[in-house]
Amino acid sequence: MRVDVWSDVVCPWCYVGKARFEKALNDFGHRDEVEVVFRAFELDPDRPRDQRETVLSMLGRKYGMAEEQARAADARLAGLARAEGLGFDSGRPVGNTFDIHRVIRLGLDKGVQHELITAVNEAYFAQARQVFDRDVITEVAAGAGLDAGPVGEVLDGDGYADAVRHDELQARELGISGVPFFVFSMALAVSGAQPAEAFTSALNQAWARRG
Repeated sequence: MRVDVWSDVVCPWCYVGKARFEKALNDFGHRDEVEVVFRAFELDPDRPRDQRETVLSMLGRKYGMAEEQARAADARLAGLARAEGLGFDSGRPVGNTFDIHRVIRLGLDKGVQHELITAVNEAYFAQARQVFDRDVITEVAAGAGLDAGPVGEVLDGDGYADAVRHDELQARELGISGVPFFVFSMALAVSGAQPAEAFTSALNQAWARRG
């Protein structure tokens, strides 16, 4: 059985949702027979690649929040993340995620996508690192099991660009407008960072329908 997960690396709900899904998956009786594939979804695909800002600045600009409101909104997310045992730093930056998605697709081909997503999440959300910088994402990827050479080749060229765009096209075809979005065997969907119990139910339903 396969679960496809559309998400973005700067999406805090994706961060929380992944933890809740994995909690359900770890307790699922057929865990070893479930393949999980992360698919690309850019929350802000039009952001220039060289444009960076803090998450609080982004919230103020995008949603018209005063600084105090932005801090309160991010603090609420921080509470949800920490309840799942996750680190969360409100000083994290925001940037274009297209190249990171390309590296994550390389991780899928090399069999370390899960480790890479986890490492990027830790570097970004818990440590507020500039994962949009070449040296940082290369270091994080190497720590997750990827050789620096192939990572550099991807970043220097257009490797996996078509794969990322295909993921995003498929998301549009499926009507996905927000993430995280979990699709079980391309037949059953769960939208958002639902409680672990909702993912348990979806796993059981999808398993019962398999074949």
